[in-house]
Amino acid sequence: MDSINFLYMSMFAIMFSLIFGIFCFIIIKNIATWNKNNHSPLLSVPAAIISKRMNISHHQHAGTNMPMTSSTTYYIAFQFDTSSRLELVVPGDQYGYLAEGDRGILTFQGTRYIGFQQNGTAAQKF
Repeated sequence: MDSINFLYMSMFAIMFSLIFGIFCFIIIKNIATWNKNNHSPLLSVPAAIISKRMNISHHQHAGTNMPMTSSTTYYIAFQFDTSSRLELVVPGDQYGYLAEGDRGILTFQGTRYIGFQQNGTAAQKF
């Protein structure tokens, strides 16, 4: 009987440590990204929008009577005059105003989207 109790306690300790470790890793990773972005230069460069996409995540809240919720993350890929590309997460209110082929000045800091000032439309060639 004691060996079963020890086994359960050991499994509980291992699972708790694993979940706690993953939680700490995610927090540390997010803080490192935030810090890296803060120490990156604020750049404003000519760019064109080459693609748009969104990722919809559904969340079921276990053990509650709450309905399933969902969240959407919006991404836009930009191409620079040097032919290099960068995909950034953008706010939903700006995602709808931007179209593939739009040209303008992209302002960003590391992986943080700051803004995009349009100076052309999809009808213009990049």
